Amino acid sequence: MDMQAVYPIKGMHCASCENILQKTLAKAEGVAKVQVSYGTQKADITYDPGKTSPEALAKKIALLGYTLVLPKAKEPDGHHHDHAAAEPPAEITELKNKIIIALPLAAISIFIMGWDAFAAFHRVPAMPPMWQEFFHHLLAVMATYVLFVTGRPYLKGLFLFFRHGKANMDTLVGLGTSVAYLYSFALTAFADTLRPYLNVGNTYYDATIVVIAFITLGKYLEARARAKTSDAIEKLLKLQAKTALVLRGGKEQEIPADQVQRGDVIIVKPGARIPVDGVVLEGNSYVDESMVTGEPLAVEKKSGDKVVGGTINTTGSFTFRATKIGSETLLAAIIAMVEKAQGSKAPIQRLADQVAEVFVPVVLVLSFATLGGWLVFGISALGLQHALSLGLTAFVSVLVIACPCAMGLATPTAIMVGVGKGAANGILIKDAATLERLSKVDTVVVDKTGTLTKGKPELLALETAGKSEAQILPILAALEAKSEHPIAQAILDYARVKKIQPAALTGFESIKGKGVKGKIDGVEYFAGNPRLMEDLKLKIDREKLENETLQGRTPVLLASAKEILACAWVADAVKPEAAEAVRELHRLKLRVIMLTGDNHNTAQAIARQVGIETVMAEVLPQDKLEKIKQLQAEGHKVAMAGDGINDAPALAQAEVGIAMATGTDVAIETAGIALLHGDISKLAKCIRLSRLTMKGVKQNLFWAFFYNLVGIPLAAGVFYPFTRWMLSPVFAGAAMAFSSVSVVMNSLRLKLKKI
Repeated sequence: MDMQAVYPIKGMHCASCENILQKTLAKAEGVAKVQVSYGTQKADITYDPGKTSPEALAKKIALLGYTLVLPKAKEPDGHHHDHAAAEPPAEITELKNKIIIALPLAAISIFIMGWDAFAAFHRVPAMPPMWQEFFHHLLAVMATYVLFVTGRPYLKGLFLFFRHGKANMDTLVGLGTSVAYLYSFALTAFADTLRPYLNVGNTYYDATIVVIAFITLGKYLEARARAKTSDAIEKLLKLQAKTALVLRGGKEQEIPADQVQRGDVIIVKPGARIPVDGVVLEGNSYVDESMVTGEPLAVEKKSGDKVVGGTINTTGSFTFRATKIGSETLLAAIIAMVEKAQGSKAPIQRLADQVAEVFVPVVLVLSFATLGGWLVFGISALGLQHALSLGLTAFVSVLVIACPCAMGLATPTAIMVGVGKGAANGILIKDAATLERLSKVDTVVVDKTGTLTKGKPELLALETAGKSEAQILPILAALEAKSEHPIAQAILDYARVKKIQPAALTGFESIKGKGVKGKIDGVEYFAGNPRLMEDLKLKIDREKLENETLQGRTPVLLASAKEILACAWVADAVKPEAAEAVRELHRLKLRVIMLTGDNHNTAQAIARQVGIETVMAEVLPQDKLEKIKQLQAEGHKVAMAGDGINDAPALAQAEVGIAMATGTDVAIETAGIALLHGDISKLAKCIRLSRLTMKGVKQNLFWAFFYNLVGIPLAAGVFYPFTRWMLSPVFAGAAMAFSSVSVVMNSLRLKLKKI
């Protein structure tokens, strides 16, 4: 049986790294599926343990200069989380230490460059020869340190390219700065020999120093900004309780939360964080669930209610029995879902991936072609010294400015922020593809029961024909006790209040879309909707049914094979936020349709209350799928919101299925999106979030491509014949660093947007 796990990867610097790792791991024996994300710096690997192991895969990519970070230990339940996400990344600390030294050296280099530039325009006096000689040798020393110490990763990338033929951003920077340094070193070491042919005073030590310093600074800023895109995971990890107060052997014991066992009785005091999921046994209180659901108001908890690990008890004390521990808890499921979604790829990223795959090799060819072009066509017009100087400047600038980092970061950073913002608002998004599809939706189809309504209907009246309520209710309760329909619970609750027990039932059978039947004391009884009565050829008071259903009441008819015995009138109250939620969807220019199996008049009554004009009622579960297909055939992009269970086929058929999840019964695997607590007001929020996220992705991709389309020709010196101006490698390095940082910062703007 295949295993699936997510591992952090060290050493990734650009989208080309992502492609190299993706191909290398995918080709490894025993790997069934792999997805590498530059944005999250992780690999999601599905493999056959009989053919390979994480250790073997780690060795395979280590040859290319990457490190697969394997877990040191597993939690007691065998589940592994990357808790390093909650700690400052070592990469940031390492880069910070490098720029502390590199930036002052770069500042000295810029000072010298500036003096020379101003002196050339007679703005300042020329530097005295003694100082010129001193700075000339000082630059050589500084460049040596910066290249071989600060720039070690780039030299390593260059070495791995020559050894394995795998090129990435480090290869480009390493080649450019190494050539600049070696050319300058040759001019310094063999000045007397080369002086007749070349301008030995025109060295590129300053370019080597400043380019590496700027790129390292850019990577530091990028790493810091990228870490902020994972704030959602860090905040969720901090919600996990550290300890639990359990009752064992009649005594209270405080133990680590990860040692709680299923079935343990846990005591929760005011202000304490609930360690795991469970059911309240004794006591009552109000629990703040906002960190998990996004709901600001504390929720009352009493005996029989479910509690969620990570939430905070506010006032009273209570005990509860642990039902879900470790990776089974809602919080663990949310963390796992957010991690997976943040590492997934949206279809829009396909173009960037295809470009990144060939980008570095193409840039290498372009850089050498640029140098060759300047030598072939420039020597005759400018002379060897000038042409070689300009050619080397263009060569280094092309290598430095052409970085696929921005392309690689464009989609994942925006997706990470979008998914994290959704999780903070109780909106769980399964993957990036779902987010992209949702942004294109023009029609929202909503189920009635449990979506627009509370999903907990009440029995308002029980009308009997010739028999007392005490005679009818045990029969009706016996039939509904076996039913899975939400209306059945209303009848059972009514019977419980009346303290009437269901009769003994045999031969129970569900009649799909119509009702149920069974035998009591040898007599067969039926309970269901008017269509079931029609099938039994029993007479119905159509006028009364119509009048009642116009008020939003649903009839549950009880009958024998010969006559109708009673009619229970049940109503499901509309959620307080439903009407405003529908108005918000209309403001987003979306068509809203109610799709329900309930009575047409009942559906219309609910629709009028919430402001929905189009209603498709009395639709059997198997027919809901066909209704979605029909809308899609008409050219609509459909999102379907339902309870995630009865509507599963329709949810799967829609472009995006949205499950109205309540409490800990979150239907995470049922649909592409789950709205915690079944809050329909989040429906408009998640659509608005998808549009904002995809807008950010498109902006990022545009600027990433535009930057390279303009930057590479500029660096190559295409405009030199017209402007007599060349892009310095120093500015190329600064521009490359800025491009990556700007993409990440644009993605982070989403955090400030109101949804």
